[in-house]
Amino acid sequence: YDLQVIGNFYKTVDDAEKALVATYSVLDWGYYDHIIVVSEVMSDNCFGGCGAADDMRYQVWDDFDYYGFYNPSDLLWQRYWFGIYRANVLLSNIDNIDWSSMPDKKKQITAEARFLRAHFYFDIVRLYGNVPLVDKPIDPNNMNIPQANPDEIYKLIAEDLKYAIENLPEEKYSKTFAQKNGGRVTKWAAEAMICRVFLYYTGYYNKSNLVELVTKNDVRVYIDDVIQNSGHKLLDNYADLWIYSPTYAGECNDEVVFTIKYTYKAFADQNQQNGAQWQIMIGIRAQKHPEYHYPFGEGWGAGTVDPRLYNSYELGDTRRDASIICWDSMKLAEPLDISDMREFTGFNWKKYCPLETPSGTRVVESLGGHYITDNFEDYADIRFSDVLLMGAELYLDADLGKAQQYYNLVRNRAFKGNAPVKTLTNDKNGKDLIFEERKHELALEG
Repeated sequence: YDLQVIGNFYKTVDDAEKALVATYSVLDWGYYDHIIVVSEVMSDNCFGGCGAADDMRYQVWDDFDYYGFYNPSDLLWQRYWFGIYRANVLLSNIDNIDWSSMPDKKKQITAEARFLRAHFYFDIVRLYGNVPLVDKPIDPNNMNIPQANPDEIYKLIAEDLKYAIENLPEEKYSKTFAQKNGGRVTKWAAEAMICRVFLYYTGYYNKSNLVELVTKNDVRVYIDDVIQNSGHKLLDNYADLWIYSPTYAGECNDEVVFTIKYTYKAFADQNQQNGAQWQIMIGIRAQKHPEYHYPFGEGWGAGTVDPRLYNSYELGDTRRDASIICWDSMKLAEPLDISDMREFTGFNWKKYCPLETPSGTRVVESLGGHYITDNFEDYADIRFSDVLLMGAELYLDADLGKAQQYYNLVRNRAFKGNAPVKTLTNDKNGKDLIFEERKHELALEG
């Protein structure tokens, strides 16, 4: 067959599309080391868990003990550089492509690639703090790239996201959109992402703006644009966001602004890495009768939920039982076998937990996929409720009425319209209320 290399590739629009899909593909990668699980274990939400005789990788993350007997973060590090590399190769060859048949496509593909590069960089700079700045393919003879100042990384992220905002379509992610475009990014996702970056950067580094490129007024405009013009909205019932719900709203529901798509259709071909391998990590571990805990499937038992998270929800908050499995409330036919569990707390993830059929068969296997490699529930990377809470935080010191409006929308959905009144103030107490709301709204979502 004809070998495709850079010398004979990057000629047509179709070549560019294939290279872009290859860059998106890296979003799917990750097994035990995926940031979604790792970040929850590193937070106060979860313990390491796993099996009694397993290696200690999750304890390393839970205890921040990176100087122990090994560092389990190597694959995490490598994956992000694969994504950055693929984006850089595409962007460095973008002018070699013949765009004459589709002249408007160049800006869109460039914008998507730059969003993805920003996405990868934002994760890796938050995880590691100081990382190299690589915005083009590296010369193999010059691989020793020093760490950059974080401001240099954030400058690239901000520039990439601003370009994406200016050149991505104003289309709402929806079932119709996904049938045509898969999980491609939209302008609304880019606007939400730059607000996320702004809030993290200014909060963590105690700055007033994002590397002199994006001001607070800028991101207020972005967040209002998403809230008022994107067409995204909250679902009426919080539990319907998640696949276990009998009234599940589906992967392309109105609340999903940006999603990472997964499928079972690799049918156990692990090399494709198209399934959510990380989801097997959070299922309940080693049960003799899996049908007894239907619909929640088995897994490796990582990220056991801290009871303090479960107990921190207010009375009447529907998000607690929509987010966390409390085994004591399940009324199981027989007690759980906890002999092969480390740090079992009585609580596990409900969001993203693999599912079983009533007979105890893994749902993914009933579809022809493999239970480790082919879990298929999409990961909602940006939800509309996250956007509303970012909006509340951004307006806290400018328009308390608007901040309260956005905050109340999230709380009222959680309490079915009967949320206890909490009044935001323009100070640390107001911000703490928003942070507490984020903890309960977005728990176990990475």
